[in-house]
Amino acid sequence: MNLATAPTFHPTMRHLFASLALLPLVLAAQNNLTPAPPSAIKWVSLAEAQANVKKAPKPIMIDVYTHWCGPCKMLASKTFTDPKLAEYVNKNFYAVKFDAESGEEVTFNGKTYKNPTFNPAMKTGRNGTHELTQAIGSVEGRIAYPTVVYMNENLEIIAPVQGYMTPEQIEPILKYIGEGAYKKQDFPSYKAGFTGAWVP
Repeated sequence: MNLATAPTFHPTMRHLFASLALLPLVLAAQNNLTPAPPSAIKWVSLAEAQANVKKAPKPIMIDVYTHWCGPCKMLASKTFTDPKLAEYVNKNFYAVKFDAESGEEVTFNGKTYKNPTFNPAMKTGRNGTHELTQAIGSVEGRIAYPTVVYMNENLEIIAPVQGYMTPEQIEPILKYIGEGAYKKQDFPSYKAGFTGAWVP
């Protein structure tokens, strides 16, 4: 087309034509969109987990952490964000985060737990240990952070596991419990025959 003789359009019409020209590109982009795989654990409250397990039984995984704990932060940012791990946890567990030094009163399995030594002035630092932490996270009388507590659908403790773990290290534990193998064999026997699928 000769630009000298090209028709002129009202500014509104020019904007309309420009928009229509982009429409095929927008539609093509929309057609290529696919749902992203889960990349984060869907955390629920302790109360929600207890309600959910009654309707659809499956194990519970509780991340017992503190705000000041470095390994707790690594577990949250490096391990629990792994897409394969998160997808497995979301499918096979109810996942709960519990602040080990919270001042909040909680009810678990029909019993109320408090933190009588909680100091509101120390919210961001070290604080008193919650009674629920003592009840579910202790290993031979010792509390450590992080501790991941695994429970069955009856809210019975299978194992509290202390310390930071990578996705590859935590995989056999999750699958041992998620697949129900803990009902039939001990963990060392299970792990001896386990082949991991979550490679770094």
